[in-house]
Amino acid sequence: MDVSALAAYGRVRRRGKRDGNHVPIVRGLRAAGRSVRELHGVGGGTPDLLVGWPGGMVLIEVKNPEGRNRIEKSQVKFADEWKGPPPVVVRSLAEALAATGITSAAGP
Repeated sequence: MDVSALAAYGRVRRRGKRDGNHVPIVRGLRAAGRSVRELHGVGGGTPDLLVGWPGGMVLIEVKNPEGRNRIEKSQVKFADEWKGPPPVVVRSLAEALAATGITSAAGP
């Protein structure tokens, strides 16, 4: 079956777009000892990253500090329906590290 034909009917979701700062943020979080699962391709307003560490986890939505930089309606809907801690929007590695409890170069 032709995948592009299915996509026209909304049955196949194309891979989500990553912001330009996504990769450096993921690398930095991993270098800081955080577990990172990339969720940007899940759809339905799901945040870009699931980040974990001993005793904690956070959903992170990565936004580019330049460009469109807006929260989509599907992301607002996800956050409204999510029963866990609210997703955190970050625009830099420093913000992502702070969202995981690292507030300085010295670590947690």
